[in-house]
Amino acid sequence: MTIAQQRPRRRQRPTEPTPYDFRRPIQLSREHQRTLQLGFDGFARQATTVFTSALRTVCTVALTDIEQRTYAEYVDSLGASTYMTLFSAEPIPGIGVLEIPLFATMSCIDHMLGGPGSDEQPDRPLTEIEDGVIRGLVERLLGEMRYSLDGIVALDPQITGVEYSPQFAQVASAADVMVVVGLELRIGERAHHMTVCLPFSGLLPHLAIATGAGAVSDRERIQRAQSAALLQDQFHRVPVAVSVQFRPVKLDPVTLAGLQPGAVVRLDHPASAPLDVTVAGTTFAHATPGTRGQHLAALIVSTPEENA
Repeated sequence: MTIAQQRPRRRQRPTEPTPYDFRRPIQLSREHQRTLQLGFDGFARQATTVFTSALRTVCTVALTDIEQRTYAEYVDSLGASTYMTLFSAEPIPGIGVLEIPLFATMSCIDHMLGGPGSDEQPDRPLTEIEDGVIRGLVERLLGEMRYSLDGIVALDPQITGVEYSPQFAQVASAADVMVVVGLELRIGERAHHMTVCLPFSGLLPHLAIATGAGAVSDRERIQRAQSAALLQDQFHRVPVAVSVQFRPVKLDPVTLAGLQPGAVVRLDHPASAPLDVTVAGTTFAHATPGTRGQHLAALIVSTPEENA
């Protein structure tokens, strides 16, 4: 029996085909998910502190998942009524969403107003007083989101509106791709599922920069800095063509076509005005003509406008 025959054969695992959605040509890579996970893990820890201090009861917030969905899929995953805080996500274009279930929102208001946070809460839009109470909590959560995502993007979330029906929230078109972050909010012994939704197209460039910066080692970072310094030094030594010239004059085609040897062209350059020092058609200095030894020279001078 040969050695090849003695080796046990490996079982071939059945491979299932992975469906490809042509509506999502760009996928959220593992590196991007890992970067977002680090940021929202920090947000979950800070949100735990915010809820516990505001509600004066034991609360925990934990990150559950990060997914890429269309906005229509995100809306369909929400309940018929919920508390959606819409906020501007500058410098990310578009609108972001911080969604807390309406039952959890009412429970938070109950705790913040000194109640026990009972298992029976009304299913209705908030009153003006209730909205003012919960808005302070939401503003604190958005502030913690700004701090937690600072390594990815310098987010400046500002509340732009509140919506109770996901079907009427005009955040994005149905086919727009969004990044949906799932969080588990636990108030006492009761768990609630809250979400954060951000535009994927606006977040992707910042994720690419953050992921690239994290993948570079210290040695590569030093090499890049040295290369940039060397390139900057060489740019200062590149010779460029500099012209010292009179101010241009305009001639009509008839006069230009009639020029003959010996013809005189009157210049619009005053006799007392300095000459223009230009590079590639751009004037960056002024000079007076002269000589230096056996060579013609130009002395850089200031103009009356510059002195003024």
